[in-house]
Amino acid sequence: MNKVRSQQEESKDAEKKSSKPSADVDSNPAKKIIKALNVFNLFNRDSAVNYMPYVMFLVMLAMFYIWNTYTVEKTVRDIDKTEKDLKELRSEFITGKSELMYKSKLSEVANTIKKYGLKESTVAPKKIVDRKK
Repeated sequence: MNKVRSQQEESKDAEKKSSKPSADVDSNPAKKIIKALNVFNLFNRDSAVNYMPYVMFLVMLAMFYIWNTYTVEKTVRDIDKTEKDLKELRSEFITGKSELMYKSKLSEVANTIKKYGLKESTVAPKKIVDRKK
């Protein structure tokens, strides 16, 4: 075999080996975080598996809390909208009632019927009594 080729192949193999990250150097940030948390050997794969039900429970509680907050805010918005509608309807009722009271006064009724050619009666009404009974 050619000595030059064998030397080139050996140098390529050496470059490939040196370009690969070693097992001691972790390029994954998650592994770095886990190693940083594992200062006192409190966090390992077995403990993570053992704590999964508790973690899932806490996640479910957080989701319930978020849902409950959203529901309460929606209810508060609905209550505010209903209160505004109620105030508006109450003001319309009071306005309509005052207009009715004004238009039902005797002087206003008299002015209204003058348009139709009717006059206010000056004679007091008489009571009709049936004497046959």
